[in-house]
Amino acid sequence: MAGCQEKSAKKKYPVTGSVERIDPALDQIIMPGAKPEIIAEGFDWTEGPLWIEKYKMLLFSDVPKNTIYKWTEAKGKEVYLTPSGYTDTAKRGGETGSNGLTLDNNGHLILTQCGNRQIARMDAAIDRPAPKFISIANNYKGKKFNSPNDVIVNSKGEYFFTDPPYGLEKYMSDPKKELPYQGVFKVKTNGEVVLLTDTITRPNGILLLPGEKTLLIANSDGQKANWYAYDLVGDRLTNPRIYYTAMGSDRKLKGGPDGMKVDSKGNLFASGPGGIWVFDPSGKLVGKISVPEAASNCALSGDEKTLYITNDMYVLRLTMRK
Repeated sequence: MAGCQEKSAKKKYPVTGSVERIDPALDQIIMPGAKPEIIAEGFDWTEGPLWIEKYKMLLFSDVPKNTIYKWTEAKGKEVYLTPSGYTDTAKRGGETGSNGLTLDNNGHLILTQCGNRQIARMDAAIDRPAPKFISIANNYKGKKFNSPNDVIVNSKGEYFFTDPPYGLEKYMSDPKKELPYQGVFKVKTNGEVVLLTDTITRPNGILLLPGEKTLLIANSDGQKANWYAYDLVGDRLTNPRIYYTAMGSDRKLKGGPDGMKVDSKGNLFASGPGGIWVFDPSGKLVGKISVPEAASNCALSGDEKTLYITNDMYVLRLTMRK
């Protein structure tokens, strides 16, 4: 057994991309010489990576395939859950699967379901997945959501999620679109759904900075490719501002503002043109992780030394610190 573990630990993966050092402060976040590795491939469009420390596994969505996969060092990629985001029997096109994944404060898997147009909790244990779901929120004032995309949970157990049109077959012109905007919502612990903002054209990635007083929202609209910051006061967003803009980036670079994660020190890893943009706690851009395809999101390991990146048909791993 020890020999098998040793062999697994030395497994080599193809190296791709690079790390661009914009400021010396990056060296405190990512060690010099670190390079992304391709640990899994062959997907349609990967999203929503989530590291499960207890089981040392990475979960991630393949949205068009309506499937969640898992990856472990020992077994590589395996199907974890299908269907993941669309459970109706009526055939339809578009992006139907789950997208963003997170855990609630009790360790249950929470999914944004593009096809079912809701955020839901998997009604099964993490180590015994089953396509049984309990809806957490599926409408706002009687009107169905577009296609919930990314979700986070705060320390109180409240949910925050974005609702762009990407899961609708005809996007903005889909006749089944019921809301006249692309909202960002909060679900309170009593189940009440609150509209936080309807002013972002394509709200996508979402997170709370440490302290839970500042909410960041990524806009994946190429005409307004910004990360927005808001002060969170109860059920209201105040002091709207641009945290950083990707406008003016090389148009040849794939991807834009999308999923993001923040570590316990406040360092931000945000999907942007060309890969993952790295910001220090003050909001200064200190580096970029350049990857071959469009980066949709990322996830941190439990010890925050490893970053996992969903990269279109690939899943990448960057060992940031030894």
